[in-house]
Amino acid sequence: MQTIGVSFAVPEPWAAQLQEARRRAGDDLADAVPPHVTLMPPTEIEDADHDALRTHLASVATRHNPFRMTLRGTGTFRPTSEVVFVAVAEGISSCEQIEADVRSGPVTRTLQFPYHPHVTIAHDVPEDGLDRAFSDLAGFEARFQVEGFDLYEHGTDEVWRPVRHFSFAGLPARRGVSVSAGN
Repeated sequence: MQTIGVSFAVPEPWAAQLQEARRRAGDDLADAVPPHVTLMPPTEIEDADHDALRTHLASVATRHNPFRMTLRGTGTFRPTSEVVFVAVAEGISSCEQIEADVRSGPVTRTLQFPYHPHVTIAHDVPEDGLDRAFSDLAGFEARFQVEGFDLYEHGTDEVWRPVRHFSFAGLPARRGVSVSAGN
């Protein structure tokens, strides 16, 4: 069994800013989870399902086009869930369509909550850390082009790492994605 996830990576220089904000909030996952917008949350899959999943994700990527994403300001899921996030202000419908396609494949996952694209910056930390994250990034804004998504694997060291990038229609595929979650 392997635990995987699928997401849009937040590019630099914003990824480093969001990771640092997560550290300041006291979130122990700051160096284990790269800043991202989730398409499929952590999901356990059998080793035999890897090829079918990769084929499905490649097919999903060919059905979608690059789009612009804007991240702006903060939000929270409190009191339902102890999470503070940076909000997706532009690109929501593209996120929703791609997320539905990703989860329609050979590896399915029932969601605990309705899909809401966002970038987590504090999760299950003391209230003062949640409040600090919420106020520190209230004025945050980032605009970038999303050209594909990544398949992540959860390592035995508890770090999430991208293992394959899937480019959208008309873009060349990248192989051997190598990104460090903590520096």
